[in-house]
Amino acid sequence: MTNTAASPDWTTSKAGIGDRIFAALALAAGLVIVGALAAVFVFLAIKGAPGFSRAADVYGPHATDFFGYVGPLLVGTLTASVIALIIAVPLAWGIALAISHYAPKWLGTPVAYVIDLLAAVPSVVYGLWGAFYLAPKTVPAYEWLHEHFGFIPFFGETSATGRTVMTAGIVLAIMILPIITAISREVFSRTPRLNEEAAYALGATKWEMIRMSVFPYARSGMVSAVMLGLGRALGETMAVTMVLSVGFDLSWNLLGSSSPTSIAANIALKYKERSADLLAVLIATGLVLFLMTFVVNFVARWIVGRSERKMAR
Repeated sequence: MTNTAASPDWTTSKAGIGDRIFAALALAAGLVIVGALAAVFVFLAIKGAPGFSRAADVYGPHATDFFGYVGPLLVGTLTASVIALIIAVPLAWGIALAISHYAPKWLGTPVAYVIDLLAAVPSVVYGLWGAFYLAPKTVPAYEWLHEHFGFIPFFGETSATGRTVMTAGIVLAIMILPIITAISREVFSRTPRLNEEAAYALGATKWEMIRMSVFPYARSGMVSAVMLGLGRALGETMAVTMVLSVGFDLSWNLLGSSSPTSIAANIALKYKERSADLLAVLIATGLVLFLMTFVVNFVARWIVGRSERKMAR
């Protein structure tokens, strides 16, 4: 008599064990990242807490308390980063679209490699190039802007050296360009082919197809790319340190030499001459930068989630 009892499905059993192991490893990796971020926050909070209430002379001649000290640095950080985004984001999206949808493969592939190689250039190289080559070359352009648009507060008196927050923003834009381009290119190229063909079938032009099919599908990836680029710009140290003249005066003028430097650059400049009190102040400014980056990324994820929920309806 034949034994008809069902034999165990070893393939399914092994697959189930593999799924559980992979899920456990993925969860562990996520917890490690969260734990590392928590450890950084705890370190900055404990070591930087005394920096919020030091004696007035610790904050130097430009401020008498912590918020007066970190305020200009925060403005300088945001200003340079926003300039970088204004320059880099449209250019990066345009390059990504050209590579993924317009350029032939024999041209798009080498261009993509060249753009990706920009991310491998050390920050100090960008700093040297920006300080000793780009900055002097920008002086005539800044003088032209001041001559024709000097009535706008952003284009006031120009610096003779060209080492301004505008120059720092241009250098940061070049540094974050490969990050935004690479991620945007990937999400653009992964748009479902059926979506694109459906748009063409309805009589859409190529630009209309991109606007109706590619951009809605890639919106979350585009926002993520911009946020990663912003994170790089906010935390950049060496390039800003070498390009931007040191200053603490709050000013709307982007072409002058009195613009405040960034938080990261200030930490790099002051760390060598630190005392115990100044070190606490510098760590406290690092905590402010950490929290600002966290808030920016949290808002970006909220925007992406809100967009995805609207598309799912």
